[in-house]
Amino acid sequence: MIRTARLVLRNWRDADRDDWAAMNADPQVMEFFPSTLDRVQSNALFDRFQAAVTTRGWGLWAVEHEGRFLGFTGLNPVGFEAPFTPAIEIGWRLRRDSWGHGFATEAAVAAASFAFDTLGVPELVSFTSVGNARSRAVMERLGMTCDPIDDFDHPNVAIGSPLRRHVLYRLESKRLARSMTPDSVPS
Repeated sequence: MIRTARLVLRNWRDADRDDWAAMNADPQVMEFFPSTLDRVQSNALFDRFQAAVTTRGWGLWAVEHEGRFLGFTGLNPVGFEAPFTPAIEIGWRLRRDSWGHGFATEAAVAAASFAFDTLGVPELVSFTSVGNARSRAVMERLGMTCDPIDDFDHPNVAIGSPLRRHVLYRLESKRLARSMTPDSVPS
């Protein structure tokens, strides 16, 4: 469990399932994914995330604010081959009603600090569809950098999909703004 000034990053609880499924069925939340997820797909992803955190002690943690489930933020080994793999990805997905409060950045700073300080990971990556300005803004607030030469076609997105082209952001441990602690993230 990781605590910040406002958030708790923790393992998944069965009580999170309904909110998780509702979030994954929201077309706005899933705008930059190939599709929304039905309940069966949401449960399978939930079980995978929960098992990873239980087994490794880290992963894509559930995020809560004042006891309320907001979504996830955390770390995950990239599960496909690309010029930048093997790599550890930092990622997030939050409920729409929690957008615009700095939660994604605050949780991501905590996850990145854990990756660098506890796991000793030298670099994190994050990637998204080219048009996902909200996620890209979080990446930039973390101090991640993007070089267009690293852009790639995501192998798990259908050829011809407007979501296939992805931007890659990188963050080296020395670049995480040490003045930006999980407790001092601007909203």
